[in-house]
Amino acid sequence: MFCFQCQETAKNTGCTIKGVCGKPEETANLQDLLIFVLRGIAVYGERLKELGQPDRSNDDFVLQGLFATITNANWDDARFTAMIQEGLARRDKLRSAFLAAYKAKNGKDFSEPLPEAATWSAPSSAFAEKAKTVGIMATENEDVRSLREFLIIGLKGIAAYAEHAAVLGFRKAEIDDFMLEALASTTKNLSVDEMVGLVMKAGQVAVTTMALLDEANTSTYGHPEITHVNIGVGANPGILISGHDLKDMEELLKQTDGTGVDVYTHGEMLPANYYPAFKKFKHFIGNYGGSWWHQNPEFEAFNGPILLTTNCLVPLKKENTYLGRLYTTGVVGYEGATHIPDRPAGGAKDFSGLIAQAKKCAPPTELEKGTIVGGFAHHQVMALADKVVEAVKSGAIKRFVVMAGCDGRQKSREYFTQVAEALPKDTVILTAGCAKYRYNKLNLGDIGGIPRVLDAGQCNDSYSLAVIALKLKEVFGLDDINKLPVSYDIAWYEQKAVAVLLALLFLGVKGIRLGPTLPGFLSPNVAKVVIEKFDLKPTGTVQDDIAAMMAGK
Repeated sequence: MFCFQCQETAKNTGCTIKGVCGKPEETANLQDLLIFVLRGIAVYGERLKELGQPDRSNDDFVLQGLFATITNANWDDARFTAMIQEGLARRDKLRSAFLAAYKAKNGKDFSEPLPEAATWSAPSSAFAEKAKTVGIMATENEDVRSLREFLIIGLKGIAAYAEHAAVLGFRKAEIDDFMLEALASTTKNLSVDEMVGLVMKAGQVAVTTMALLDEANTSTYGHPEITHVNIGVGANPGILISGHDLKDMEELLKQTDGTGVDVYTHGEMLPANYYPAFKKFKHFIGNYGGSWWHQNPEFEAFNGPILLTTNCLVPLKKENTYLGRLYTTGVVGYEGATHIPDRPAGGAKDFSGLIAQAKKCAPPTELEKGTIVGGFAHHQVMALADKVVEAVKSGAIKRFVVMAGCDGRQKSREYFTQVAEALPKDTVILTAGCAKYRYNKLNLGDIGGIPRVLDAGQCNDSYSLAVIALKLKEVFGLDDINKLPVSYDIAWYEQKAVAVLLALLFLGVKGIRLGPTLPGFLSPNVAKVVIEKFDLKPTGTVQDDIAAMMAGK
């Protein structure tokens, strides 16, 4: 195996024996083979589009295949083997369609060479050996490898957001078309400029995708509102739901209504508490615990069933006893956990098993008491625009610091808590994603009634932070987003954060601090280009970074 797609990758270069995340070599290799098969699908999909016969029948499969390989999403080798088998069948069906379409248009059989991803086939017994030959290191040139993987890693994040939107019935052909274009491009000998262009195009598509998901979420469940979320527990047994999928959240709340079973969010599902559509459910109690990497003790203490709708799911430890209470759904998989199948057309997922088990469980063990505040997505902040603008003009707010992104286990991530604590009292933190757990329970006060931590929601709601910045640029009559009193101090961990980074770069944001390390998948030459073009920089010391940010540097 060789995997360097997450921030915790070994020595910031790559995991080669077992993932720091816990991913076994066999699983990593199967994920590589699935990406290889998706490339083959993309080759034929792109060629059919060129012939004027686009085939949309594989769009969902491509999104889900990419999504399944995201860090901490799917640990089930059997699921990956099945996806590879299905992918090969889909690819060969596309191949037949392409060959027929080509002959019909050109009056002769297709005879040009094709990449191996478009032609290789074998029984599942050969998957493990083949997987060893098609991974990241199959691309020998370091810079080509870096640019290809930068694109694929960003593509995985975009796929996750596009999949959430698609579940709610929202999709755009341009997003699905780019999936094929990007995957197919990694089978071609492109120039450096062409590869860089595709990476930047990924940023543009990331913006489009996050805007689409924002539309899907808000038109379905209403605009997030300022909400004080309970972090204590009730007296009833409960179900804990983690991940990002709001459709799963909706169906779980409806099916538990009136059953005597309460529902709590965990990790990235916390922002579900901000949506008006979910507030009507009296048995929706609040949020339990913190970010994803605390889940082993928190899932143990919860006592009831846990539903994982997306990443991040981490392996159980030897002392953990909750595997029998762990349920996965969507792209998530874990050997030994119960998997909830996809919803039938026009129907809902069946959560009756969780509910029946929950009724037999003890209520959650209380971890903490009180509330945390959130719900500051772009619609809510725009409603406060006059107040915010006046605070900036009067000097009450000197600077906004965007501290969005991911949380993680490394001790170096205490940097983000320390920055939040040490920022001057006339600064406001804009956040989204699980990075918020580093400081959303600190008592940082407010500025004229405006909380000093404004949580927009999930990692995809980083789009809201971009919308807010662009609106402020308009309000203050500026010609460049970088002239705003806004600094970016971003934490990253996995591939959705890479998609967000690409989106910010596409929007022209410069001077982003990224930590706790720059991505290991950037070769020295590629890193040099990105640093010089966008002034991307690693996080430094708390004191130095705060001083620089307050000086607009």
